[in-house]
Amino acid sequence: MTEQPIQEETLSSSTSKNKGRAFILIFVILLILAGSIYGVFSLSQSDPQTTSHIRDIFIIVLALESLITGIALIILVVQMALLINLLQNEIKPILDSTKETIHTLRGTTAFISEHAIRPVINASGYLAGARKFLQVIGILHDKE
Repeated sequence: MTEQPIQEETLSSSTSKNKGRAFILIFVILLILAGSIYGVFSLSQSDPQTTSHIRDIFIIVLALESLITGIALIILVVQMALLINLLQNEIKPILDSTKETIHTLRGTTAFISEHAIRPVINASGYLAGARKFLQVIGILHDKE
């Protein structure tokens, strides 16, 4: 009974947190959009020399951003190569060894079942039959 209100409180608090985050995200997007519109409008109103300087600065910033993105992609590719190497050279042999161990365990289980457990079950069955036979002929009495 006490778990349901706790779950409802957790659900409502996470829902309100998500609504708050969504509101902040929408606000930031609208702020960036308004800043972009203001920037384009103010650049169209200023002299062409200033606009060309600002354009050149933005081109340089975009080139640097592209360079950083390229470096990040190269690092990502190297990390992927290292992961593939790890999977092929370290994880795969461990899995192969585990498969071999499981195969050996299955064989051991079958051997023990065949040579130890089945004879015990058969002997137990014969003893139960012999006890019942002795009870029927009156030599052995029931334990009650």
